[in-house]
Amino acid sequence: MITAELFFGLITYYFIMFMTPGPNNAMLAISGIKFGFKRSIPHMIGIPIGHTIQIITVCLGLGTLFQKFPEIQFVLKFVGCGYLFYLAFKMFGSFNFKSQKNRGRPMKIYEALLFQFLNPKAWVVALTVVTVFFPNEENFVKATLFVSLSAPLMCFFSVITWAGFGSSIRVFISNEKIKKFIEVSMALLLAVTAVFMLI
Repeated sequence: MITAELFFGLITYYFIMFMTPGPNNAMLAISGIKFGFKRSIPHMIGIPIGHTIQIITVCLGLGTLFQKFPEIQFVLKFVGCGYLFYLAFKMFGSFNFKSQKNRGRPMKIYEALLFQFLNPKAWVVALTVVTVFFPNEENFVKATLFVSLSAPLMCFFSVITWAGFGSSIRVFISNEKIKKFIEVSMALLLAVTAVFMLI
């Protein structure tokens, strides 16, 4: 049965998991720095959509598939972490706003959506939510909508906060020493995030 206590517990879990540092938040902060808040909006839209689809797929049985064949999740974890290491490497020199060649472009909606399926932290969230908060005694469709549609509600605050944080420190990038410090810090944040996801 869906109760107020269950809903409060679910959104509290989502809030903690979405707001704490992870691949999405690091990438949003970087996008905010490089491209500003407005141009990062497609990235911000893609993340909660991806989370929602991911949670629904786990409800439909993908979680069971992972339990039977854990090597699938193992491979996804390594691919996702490899991508984060690649982004960390690309970070150096990428905050040179005078060079349009180095600026690249922000993530599109479908790219941010698809990244969730390579994001180890997102899989942990989806699997935990379905295992702990799924109201089994409810109608399956109603229960699935309950756990999946609560996600974007909390994810909304996270994506705005992290992209806004990145956008707010863009003004400091004009100073070469500060620019280099932020580049190194963000690259290390991505690399450390990848390492923690592997452990």
